[in-house]
Amino acid sequence: MPQIQLHQLAHGRTGDKGNIVNISVIAYRAEDYPLLVEQVTPERVAAHFGHRRPSAVQRHLLPNLHAMNFVLHDVLDGGVNDSLNLDSHGKALSFHLLSLAIQQP
Repeated sequence: MPQIQLHQLAHGRTGDKGNIVNISVIAYRAEDYPLLVEQVTPERVAAHFGHRRPSAVQRHLLPNLHAMNFVLHDVLDGGVNDSLNLDSHGKALSFHLLSLAIQQP
């Protein structure tokens, strides 16, 4: 089955507060939303961010917007202001999520 990257079907928005980041994934087309819900699971997101060692990943579905919001705990090296890592802001992490491989139907 051919694979594509998530950014081909969706775009992202992010926010960060303390040591928590939230990443919204919004489908470009309503008809792609069920595929995203099926394949972009909290477990896959946690594995994709395994190098950041999230303590928890929660997914909130927003079907009327064809979107989902992921909340990742403890992935910002203590928080943007406490971290020496310049790439730990939410924007950089949303680009990482959008590189997730999706199985094309």
